[in-house]
Amino acid sequence: MSCIGEISTGSIRFKLITVSSFSVRPARTSDIPAIQALVEPLVQRRILLGKDRVVLYEAVPEFRVAEDESGALIGCGALHVMWEDLGEVRTLAVTDAWLGKGVGHSILEFIERDARGYGLSRLFCLTFETHFFGSHGYEPIEEAIVAPDVFTQLALSPDEGVAEFLDLSRVKQNTLGNTRMLKHL
Repeated sequence: MSCIGEISTGSIRFKLITVSSFSVRPARTSDIPAIQALVEPLVQRRILLGKDRVVLYEAVPEFRVAEDESGALIGCGALHVMWEDLGEVRTLAVTDAWLGKGVGHSILEFIERDARGYGLSRLFCLTFETHFFGSHGYEPIEEAIVAPDVFTQLALSPDEGVAEFLDLSRVKQNTLGNTRMLKHL
């Protein structure tokens, strides 16, 4: 919702409010340029890690996008399956104009629903937005949360997000200041 003005009739003031709506859906290949444009300012501010366009195209099935009534992309997020019971929320971003209007919440809800559908019972994220994720049931983690044999298997993955989850030293320079968080679904 946004206030578009006020009117007064005598001593009574009324705010004129418009209700802005949006929808969330699975991403399409045609969304990738808009996803990259949405994410780039956050990459420049070192809030999100940058990804080459080819990597985004490879991840199309993982992405969910929010669009406004005109079809403009206003948010995105991805679910990356890491193990039989474990997934990661990745690249959750909302345009500045739509912050605080439920877009991020809706994308995260869509991702969590998908995660349950895949049979996942835990979701991981690496974030600066600890308040947002905390309000959705994610809790900071410090220790390793997978068995040693699973850790060994995950360590074989070339995926940077998996390395971030495992807290491997080779990604420390990319994750400085981020908080590792986990939610049990």
